Amino acid sequence: MEPIRIDGAFGEGGGQIIRSAITLSAITGKPVEIENIRKNRKVLGLRPQHMLGVKILSKICQAKVEGLHVNSTFLRFFPSEGVDMNLKEDVGTAGSIPLILQVLVPAVSLMKKSLRLSIIGGTDVPWSPTSDYTRFVLGEVFSRIGINFETEIKKRGYYPRGGGLIEIGIIPCKKLSPVSLLERTTKSTRLVCSYSKIPKEVVEKEVDSAKTILEANGFSCDYVVKEEIALDKGCSMLVFSHDRSSVIGSDSIYQGKMEGIGEFITRKFVQSDLGVDLCLSDMLVVPLSLINETSTYRIKQITKHLETNLFVASKITNCKYGIERLDDGFEVRIVGSSYS
Repeated sequence: MEPIRIDGAFGEGGGQIIRSAITLSAITGKPVEIENIRKNRKVLGLRPQHMLGVKILSKICQAKVEGLHVNSTFLRFFPSEGVDMNLKEDVGTAGSIPLILQVLVPAVSLMKKSLRLSIIGGTDVPWSPTSDYTRFVLGEVFSRIGINFETEIKKRGYYPRGGGLIEIGIIPCKKLSPVSLLERTTKSTRLVCSYSKIPKEVVEKEVDSAKTILEANGFSCDYVVKEEIALDKGCSMLVFSHDRSSVIGSDSIYQGKMEGIGEFITRKFVQSDLGVDLCLSDMLVVPLSLINETSTYRIKQITKHLETNLFVASKITNCKYGIERLDDGFEVRIVGSSYS
């Protein structure tokens, strides 16, 4: 079978295209060829965290891979039959573990395989969802679709040295279900915060700021704050909510200063009052493109990552999608093509 050709410079032109294309290739069995990898980034080509995600997935689906090396701007991926595995891996840098899991979780589960993985790297790093977002937000919406996984954060890993450790278990999907996520109705929230080598009172000040803003907007807030020793100074904070018609999270990390983190994540959370948050909007595309029923969700704005994933998914799965402008945001509809 000739590989499906994908231009890696489309849309956001970063690692998202690689993650989505490789994931869908493994699930559907269709080979892909990606060129112009990360053309819109300062450093072109594959980075270590992209390589490890592809490398692990290639083991699981016994794929033949061409162009898998640092700075490569060209990649070909030929998947075969998937197998159950138990693996230990090390990113070798503070490369994002959550971004690697964006590849592995849907791919393994929808290939109807199981994976036990122990992985060392960055748990909460720039330009990536936090590990808590992956557990509590992505995990929730994936479970509604039929994709189930468990994660245990054994050690936090911040930039620049990483050294965090996550253990994950992914189980085979039994049945895929469409979703309808249109508007938040709950006024209950949870806040989780982990920190290392930062004064407790500094962290608590930001948590108090977050709680004050939430309560001023009519939300109740259960919260957990933990000091968890890591190699580097760091902090990860997430506020989130679930109800029948919404799954919404807002997170941030320490990047040289703590001041304003609590206000930033809560104001962003309060403004995200439709069905899903902006980060989740693009993560939904891959599994929904494989369900031959209509899924609908509403968001405040259309991001480059969402446009990119819709483009990649439609090329590989032939899914259909539409975007409608609303008074207060946008409605996304996806009708997938069953891969079974």
